[in-house]
Amino acid sequence: MATRVIPPRILKNIRYNTATAITTTTTKPLNSAHPSIISSSVVPQPSLYDKADQKPPSTTVSPPLLNFDDAEKLFAPVSTSKLLRSSAVIHATALGPMVDFGMWIMKSRLVQKGVLKDLVMASIKKTFFENFCAGEDAADAGRSIRWLNGVGLRGMLVYGVEDAHDNEGCDRNLKGFLHTVDVSTSLPYNSVSFVIVKITAICPMKLLERMSDLLRWQQKDPSFILPWKQDSLPIFAESSPLYHTQKRPDPLTPEEENDLELANQRLLELCQKCVQANIPLLVDAEHTTVQPAIDYFTYSSAIMHNKDENPIVFGTIQTYLKDSKERLLLTAKAAEKIGVPMGYKLVRGAYMSLESKLAESLGYASPIHNTIQDTHKCFNDCSSFMLEKIANGPDNVVLATHNVESGKLAAAKAHELGIGKVNQKLEFAQLYGMSEALSFGLSNAGFQVSKYMPFGPVDMVMPYLLRRAEENRGLLAASGFDRQLMRKELGRRLKATVF
Repeated sequence: MATRVIPPRILKNIRYNTATAITTTTTKPLNSAHPSIISSSVVPQPSLYDKADQKPPSTTVSPPLLNFDDAEKLFAPVSTSKLLRSSAVIHATALGPMVDFGMWIMKSRLVQKGVLKDLVMASIKKTFFENFCAGEDAADAGRSIRWLNGVGLRGMLVYGVEDAHDNEGCDRNLKGFLHTVDVSTSLPYNSVSFVIVKITAICPMKLLERMSDLLRWQQKDPSFILPWKQDSLPIFAESSPLYHTQKRPDPLTPEEENDLELANQRLLELCQKCVQANIPLLVDAEHTTVQPAIDYFTYSSAIMHNKDENPIVFGTIQTYLKDSKERLLLTAKAAEKIGVPMGYKLVRGAYMSLESKLAESLGYASPIHNTIQDTHKCFNDCSSFMLEKIANGPDNVVLATHNVESGKLAAAKAHELGIGKVNQKLEFAQLYGMSEALSFGLSNAGFQVSKYMPFGPVDMVMPYLLRRAEENRGLLAASGFDRQLMRKELGRRLKATVF
């Protein structure tokens, strides 16, 4: 790849909001087959240098400012009507009683049929759904992606199905994921950063539970043979919880082995489709009951499809789990040893209540960190580790965070390591409809940012909406960062209208 020189006008007056100045370091080129999206108003950002031992230009570059003080600039691309709706929804989900009532309504039999169902679904569609989802079908999602593209962000397209229970449902869901790849290729070039897949949608849940039990038992007893197991990477660490599997499980039956082969074929077809389209496939994480099987599918597919410096299959690490850092280090080391470039999405996690209740019911401590501070530290430590990996090797990372301090720390670390801003190995990400200030702040500073964008009929994405409501009340509502900035900008716009 040819070296690109940073234009002087981009270098001028760039500053970090930190007390200590950090100077640029050199690194090897960070190449990718997925070039960044550039809107018509955005100047292309540079890669770094062609060789690790090549000296940088004499100009000293200070990091970009992550400026969250100017609410007018942050929310400039957002219409007042959209800002009002988003502010109302985010404020509502910060109120515990409101969330409890809304979740009760969405789970209630009252909304199963009849006029009441139509009224509730219409209300959900105009509020939570339109705020957190990209639309009801691929055409709606495409319009949402084009809007993001116009304001300098990218989209992770998520066909919003979950938890299939038979092969017929899995086959139907696969068609939806394959169509999502087709939709992605029809949109503006590189406006879709990833296609997201849930393994629970293309492999029957019962089989995932059985596979996870068998994998856990093999971790307890290495002599336990799994004849169906393909080459993979470490799934467990020494600290990983194994309490889900209380006794030695029976081997897979011939029928289950047949179902497993069908699941392997579905994932293979989807991976090959993404390879052909040159769009990375990101595998979402789930709760620990089935996560071992999901990691197995992810890592075996990564070994097969991730080549050179171009990982196609990405996994997800949930850093609210106590064993997450240890698992990340083990997996990354094993992948490096066999020459497989890896991509990871780092998140905090969205199954806190379920995990704690399951562990308690079995008489064990929760697998989740004891404090939110421990979770923040784990996320930041994993981010730092992965940033060092991508600065010196072929790996990629998606830092999916709504925490402003984590965003600032990662941006500072990226600069310290000499990682270019608009760089294909590093992507920040937030959920669609959440943490808009952080998304636009990082994008304005020159980093590549994506929004996680599920789409599908309202009733199909209901499980996703329920988790968003629960998560916003718990981890996200605590800071009130977006709510404050939204109120500030709405107040400014009101004053500008009146006066």
